[in-house]
Order: sequence, then C-alpha cells, then structure tokens
Amino acid sequence: MNLPNKLTIARVIMIPFFVAVLLWDGGENQTLRYLAAAIFIVASLTDLLDGKIARKYNLVTNFGKFMDPLADKLLVCAALICMVELKQLPAWMVIVIISREFIISGFRLVASDNGVVIAASYWGKFKTTFQMIAVILLILNIKALAVITQACVWAALALTVISLVDYIAKNAGILREGKM
Repeated sequence: MNLPNKLTIARVIMIPFFVAVLLWDGGENQTLRYLAAAIFIVASLTDLLDGKIARKYNLVTNFGKFMDPLADKLLVCAALICMVELKQLPAWMVIVIISREFIISGFRLVASDNGVVIAASYWGKFKTTFQMIAVILLILNIKALAVITQACVWAALALTVISLVDYIAKNAGILREGKM
C-alpha cells in the first residue's frame, strides 16, 4: 500500500477519536474542543497531502480514487452530525449536505461500474474547503467569530447545492448515453 492510501486510511481511523473527543462532556469542555479541532485539522490536511503526493509521484490508484473522497465525506459528515448533537447546526442543513454526498457517491459508483471515472470538480473542492473551515469554526465555538462562522456555514451550504447542480449538469451525458 502506498503512502497516499495510508494517509487516506489514517484519516478514516482519526474519525472516531475526533467524535469521541468532541462529544465528551457534551461538548462543554473547551480544551477538548481545541483537541477535537486539532484532530480534525490534521485529518483534513492528510486530504491535501495524499492528493499532492499521489499526483506528484504518480501513485494514483483506484483504491485512492474511491477511498479519498469517501474519507472526506465521512470526516465532514461525522463532524456535521456532531454539530446537530451539540445544537450548533439545524438538522435540515446537515440533511441537505449529507444528501448531496449520497447523491454524488451513488452517481460515481454507478459510473465506475460502467468504466467511467468522474473526477472532483472545482466547485466540489470549494465546497469541501468551506465545509472544513465551517466545521473548524463550529468546533472552536468562539463567540467573537460567530458572524464569520455563520457566514462560512451558509457559504458551505450554498456551495454544496451549487456543486451538486454543476456535477449533475456536467455529467448528464452519462445518463443520456445509457451508460448508467
């Protein structure tokens, strides 16, 4: 197994530790929130690192193409679900975000069964970046950053919807050609 794939697996392994630390004591312990934010940031950085290494050293694998986006989704969705538990996000917002992830993942899975690999778009990358920034700000829960946090949350939600529409529009031909 190559280094980028090991980093992807490490990201998945960090998720339960992140969730446990964040939710410990009902999320009331600010020190644990800082630790949870650190775990989330390290996990998020492995996403940047594994992709750069895979492309630079030609270590792109089918496993990586499948697991890397899945690991990102698991990390972000776990964090968002925790935010509902901690009453920092409304459930409907998290449902919209997670629904988008299921739709895109299902679309990719069917496409891959037909020999079509669909790469992430720039909108999807912006969406992921804003989601991760919003999650970090939510985890830190710093009152002085409340307005910025809410702006990032709404931007992440908007980019979630925009990236879904863009993704479907760009790949509608796969559906029309009967490849799915």
